[in-house]
Amino acid sequence: MTFLPQPHAGCFDGPLHRFAVRAYFEDTDLSGVVYHANYLRWFERARSDMVRLIGIDQRGAQEAGEGSYAVSDLAIRYLAPARLDDAVVIETRAQDVGAASCRLLQKAFRQDAADTMTLLAEAQVRVGFVGPDGRPKRQPAAWRAAFAALVPSSTEPA
Repeated sequence: MTFLPQPHAGCFDGPLHRFAVRAYFEDTDLSGVVYHANYLRWFERARSDMVRLIGIDQRGAQEAGEGSYAVSDLAIRYLAPARLDDAVVIETRAQDVGAASCRLLQKAFRQDAADTMTLLAEAQVRVGFVGPDGRPKRQPAAWRAAFAALVPSSTEPA
């Protein structure tokens, strides 16, 4: 059988999840600058892979009729443009875990010459667990625990 490569899932550095993307032609406008909505797509991919890496099977839960996560609140700030062919790293950090939701901070960086990192965009995201009827419900206990393990304690630097 032929080996098929698997998609990149990012990696953890302690509680911080890092996910690399590249700015392709399809991501840019006519001037070669990444279109603002594509940061939302990149952030979603990073969150989805982070969730998968901590052992949460969203597809299985949805197929079993238990529910899934949905973005309930999002605030994004754009600071610098990404351009065609830029390698961009999305960092995701869990900030808070509640009974039915999690709050995450996501940042997009570009590594420039001399290994300096430029912050391109950052987003505060709240994801809520919703049942098949679309109404909020408690997250499964194991999922809450998986997210809680990623939240820095008050004595750790953020």
